[in-house]
Amino acid sequence: MRFLTILLFSLLITGCAKRGFITGGLKDTISPVLKISDPKNYSTHFDAKEIKLHFDEYIKLKDVNKQLIVSPLMKHAPTISPSFASKTITIKINDTLLPNTTYSLNFGKSIQDNNEGNPYQQFKYVFSTGSYIDSLTVVGSIKDAFYPNPDNFVSIHLYEYNEKFYDSIIYKENPRYITNTLDSASTFKLENLKEGKYILVALKDNNNNYKFDPKNDKIAFFSEPITVPENSFYEMELFQEELPFKAIRATQASGNKLIVGHEGKPKNVAVKLFNGTTELDTKISKVEGKDSLQIWYPMQKTDSLKLQLKSKNYEKDFMVKLKNMKVDTLSVGLQPTGSVNFRDTLSLKTSTPLSKWDETKIELRNKDSILIPVTTKYNAEKQFLQLLFKKEERENYKLTLLPNAVTDMFEKTNDSMSFKFNTRNISDYGNLTLKIVGAKSYPIIVQLTDNKGKTLAESYATNSDNVNFDLLQPNKFTVRIIYDNNKNGIWDTGSYLEKRQTEEVYYYPTSIEVRSNWDVEQTINVGG
Repeated sequence: MRFLTILLFSLLITGCAKRGFITGGLKDTISPVLKISDPKNYSTHFDAKEIKLHFDEYIKLKDVNKQLIVSPLMKHAPTISPSFASKTITIKINDTLLPNTTYSLNFGKSIQDNNEGNPYQQFKYVFSTGSYIDSLTVVGSIKDAFYPNPDNFVSIHLYEYNEKFYDSIIYKENPRYITNTLDSASTFKLENLKEGKYILVALKDNNNNYKFDPKNDKIAFFSEPITVPENSFYEMELFQEELPFKAIRATQASGNKLIVGHEGKPKNVAVKLFNGTTELDTKISKVEGKDSLQIWYPMQKTDSLKLQLKSKNYEKDFMVKLKNMKVDTLSVGLQPTGSVNFRDTLSLKTSTPLSKWDETKIELRNKDSILIPVTTKYNAEKQFLQLLFKKEERENYKLTLLPNAVTDMFEKTNDSMSFKFNTRNISDYGNLTLKIVGAKSYPIIVQLTDNKGKTLAESYATNSDNVNFDLLQPNKFTVRIIYDNNKNGIWDTGSYLEKRQTEEVYYYPTSIEVRSNWDVEQTINVGG
C-alpha cells in the first residue's frame, strides 16, 4: 500500500511537469559604452599622434572605411585598428594637423559589439589643435530633384567663401568641412564649424574623391553663400547635370553603318561624311538604350571615310578605317505584338532608315475583313513608322504590307508580309481624372509613374482644366508634376556653374490605385 502511494505521487509530479528548452537568456540589445579615451574626447591643444578608445566590451569595426567621416579632411587618412575583435580601438594620425582647427571623427555605425552587432550610433571623437572647440552647426535635408527618393551616402561639403574661393574649386580641391547622410538619413548636420561664410554643396560622390565629376556624380547646391552661424534649415535637391555633347569614338559597324559613341545629348549636332572630297548622303538614328549614334551611308569602295561632327560649341573630325563587312538589309517588325493596349502606338520597326513609304500599300483589316483607315508618322530617331488608327475593343486585326510599301535609304523594299494582333475589352481598363489645385504656373507636365519613378503615362496641361488619363492598365500610380518653365515639353536639369537649379518637380504623396472598369477622380493640391 505504501509502495502504491509513492508510485501514484511520482506519476502526479511527472504529469504536472512542463516540457521546456534551455535558452541563452534575453538577447543583448545594449550598444558598447566608451569607458576611457586617451587623449580625452573634446581635448584642446591636441598634438598626439595616436588615440586610444577603450570600451566596456569586445567590439568590432564594420565598414569603417565607408562609415568614418573625418572633418576637415586629412590629406592622409588616419589608420584605424585592429581588424579583429578587441576592447580597444587605436587611431593613428598620419597627417600634419592644421593649427587652431577643430577636427571630428564620426564613426557612423561602424563600431559594433562583437556578439550581437549592436552599433554605437554616430560616435564622434572631437579635438582641437587650438585653445577651444568650434561648436557651430549647419543642418538641412537632401532630396532627389526628379525621383521620389534620394540616393544614400550623399556627402555634404562646405567651402570657405573668401578671397581664395573660385567657382570651379569643387572640381579640383577638397572642401573645408564634410559630412555624409550615410545609408539611411536624408537629413544632414555639419558640426564643429568655425564662424564664417561658406558655399554649401552636396554630392553623390561615386568616385569617393570629394570632388565633383559631372560625368559620374549627382550634385546639389545652395544658390547663395551661407553664413555660419545662421538659424536656417537648408534644403537641397540632387540632380545629374547634362553633359555637353562630345563624341568619344567612331567605328565601322557594317558595310553601310558607323557607330559613334558620345557623352551628352546629341541635340542640333550636324553630321557630314566624306569619301575624299565627296560628301555622302547619310541618315542618323540612335542606338536604343545606349549613348551612341548610327550613321548610315551608301556602301563605299574605299579604305577610309572622314566623319565631321559640329554643334554650337563643339567640332570633331574622325578618320574611320573601313573593312570589308556585310551591309545591313531591310527587315520589318511590329511593335508591340500580340495584344495591343488602347494607349499603345502601333509601329513598324525597321532595321534600316526609311526614305519613303506608301500608305496605300499598308492595309489594316478587322476580323470582318473591313478595311480600317490608317495614317502614318515617321520617327527617324528610333526608326519607327507609327500607324495611327481608331482601335475598337475585342477586335482581331490583320496588318498587311503589300510589296514596296516601305523603301529604305538604300532603295531596298519589303516583300509582302502580314502581322496579326488584337485588342481587349474596354472594361479591362480604368480611367483616372486629376483635378490639379494650387499650381504655381502653367504649363505643367503631369506624369503617372510606378514606384521607381518610371513614366507610364503623361499629359501636358496648359491650364487648370482637369487632366484625364483614359484606358489605363490597372496599377497603383504615383503622380509626378513638372513645372515646364521653358515650355519645351521635358524636364530640364540644372547647372552648377550657371547657378541654375532644375525645373521644380512635385510628387503627390499617396499612390492612386486604378482598377479594371473603374473611374477614379482625385484632387491634387500642389500648393497644400
